[in-house]
Amino acid sequence: MRDVLLGVDIGTSSCKVAAFLPDGKVVAACGEEYEVKRPHPGWAEQNPEDWTEAVFTSIRRIFEESDVTPEEIRGVGVDGQSWSAIAVDKDGKVLADTPIWMDMRAQDICDEINDKVGKDRIFDLAGNPLTPSYTTPKVIWYKREHPDIYDKTDKILQSNSFLVYRLTGVISQDMSQCYGWHCFDMRRGRWDSDMAGDLGIKESLLPDIYACDAIVGKVTEEASNRTGLLAGTPVVAGGLDAACGTLGSGVVRKGETQEQGGQAGGMSICIDEYAADPRLILSYHVVPGKWLLQGGTTGGGGVMRWFEQNFADYERNNGSDRSSLVQLNDIAEKIGAGSDGLTFLPYMSGERTPIWDPDAKGVFYGVDFSKTKGHFVRACMEGVAFALRHNLDTAEASGAYVNELKAMGGSANSILWTQIKSDVTGKRIVVPASDTATTLGAAILAGVGVGIYSSYEEAVDRTVGVVRTHEPNMENKEIYDRAYRTYLEIYEDLKVLMKKTGSQK
Repeated sequence: MRDVLLGVDIGTSSCKVAAFLPDGKVVAACGEEYEVKRPHPGWAEQNPEDWTEAVFTSIRRIFEESDVTPEEIRGVGVDGQSWSAIAVDKDGKVLADTPIWMDMRAQDICDEINDKVGKDRIFDLAGNPLTPSYTTPKVIWYKREHPDIYDKTDKILQSNSFLVYRLTGVISQDMSQCYGWHCFDMRRGRWDSDMAGDLGIKESLLPDIYACDAIVGKVTEEASNRTGLLAGTPVVAGGLDAACGTLGSGVVRKGETQEQGGQAGGMSICIDEYAADPRLILSYHVVPGKWLLQGGTTGGGGVMRWFEQNFADYERNNGSDRSSLVQLNDIAEKIGAGSDGLTFLPYMSGERTPIWDPDAKGVFYGVDFSKTKGHFVRACMEGVAFALRHNLDTAEASGAYVNELKAMGGSANSILWTQIKSDVTGKRIVVPASDTATTLGAAILAGVGVGIYSSYEEAVDRTVGVVRTHEPNMENKEIYDRAYRTYLEIYEDLKVLMKKTGSQK
């Protein structure tokens, strides 16, 4: 009988479930989509039970549609999107939809608490600025706007810990997702009671912290009936999706860097010493003893999803056997570097690093009668690449220099887009063999937890290969250097207007 590891990824727009052999080969994979609700400008929330149903359906499909059997599953790892605030009562009932990482409703709360408690003091403890994206202000928003929910809440969970709870009945908080809380001591890796009190957060809401590869529980009879997994199958704590994707792309050593091409964009640099920068994001890696210095943007692969959904009716309905996204890629490839002066700011839900501006807006600059759909598609790709460069430049200014990026996520499947990122940043980009890096990272956590791998280095050596490498085209980089300066200037010139219009929500 084979040893099979199951990796579960709770993304922003869909979940993915994949079954891996210990050598990293995918033997089955599927996924289900779910809704992002936007009831008001600046809000973005989801029903966590939609994740449960999507994940459980996907696991059942693994067994129904492939030759993988429940008896072969040695362990389950779950990763998830960051900065949820899932309020559950003592019976495990979800009390409200959770604001997700794109949600910006709590800016006023952040402004008030940064003044009252002290933004420098908060940053010194947590290693991250207090901004609306994080878990902390969302919980305080519950307390102020919905005290009925806050008073009934027993624990606040993250996306992966919620699914682990639904699988095992055990409440947990993995180490890599603790960075969403500003009462978490990033240097010491533990909750800080004094800061929790000063922030006005009940310490009882904070779950016990587990190592990401720790077996927190086993699949219950109820979860077995809903998923097809054998009752008693081990489930590890799991971790942050970006951190699991970083692991699944082969980043386990100091200086190695992942480039993220999922719904969100950005990068994660592996470091072995505490090194916080208020312009960036600092979290623990899922690999013990390592941190990740991250850039996280709201505009990544989701930009192309947005463009395809709204402007690709022709490509979807022209009878081609090529997908609409591939056709958009084809027309973008016909446009030269720099998109003939069309520049795009991918601030599609405000922006996170490095500008931390919830009022930032998406902008196309340089539109004229000569511009075609291909120009707009390529400008979208280039804008996301400029956001990546902005984060890399910021990291390098703080002392974290990067030579090579390991690409992951759906956008890494686009040779054009990956080459654009290489040209814009001037960095070599390596694309791992698996385009399921995030679920692979979750599966590796399970593999370490149950003893299939003796170390993370061994796991990566066995599972991660390379399918292609992109070297920067320096002629294109000269063009992009000029376009990048324009990109930065557009935001600087418009940010006051963005703030003014953002306050009119």
